[in-house]
Amino acid sequence: MHPLQEAAQKERKRLEAERNQVVQDIRILQEALKNEVDVDLDEGDPDLIEREKNAALLAALERKLESVEVALRAIEKGLYGICERCGQPIARERLEVKPDATLCLPCQIEVEKLIKRGLYRPAVEQ
Repeated sequence: MHPLQEAAQKERKRLEAERNQVVQDIRILQEALKNEVDVDLDEGDPDLIEREKNAALLAALERKLESVEVALRAIEKGLYGICERCGQPIARERLEVKPDATLCLPCQIEVEKLIKRGLYRPAVEQ
């Protein structure tokens, strides 16, 4: 097996484990949110604050899950580790830290600047 294929298979296993953990965390939070009823709308209600915190965490986990699934699809297509913006390889160090990265660091920095200015809209995958 080619070294790049070996690396991709290793990352696939890591990403699948991460996806499984995220899915489990999402289910736990969804269950917690489902069980939280009769929230008092008074300002400063600790139950309301906890619910908002859980909802924000759930949204972050759902974004993480989508990111992991995009990386897994990239492995399937043979595009894992290639920046989807410029087509250059993503640094191995970046992938070790963030295995679901789809942008090289320079492109990630540029995209974040554009997002802050409201000038960037992510492409919709078809």
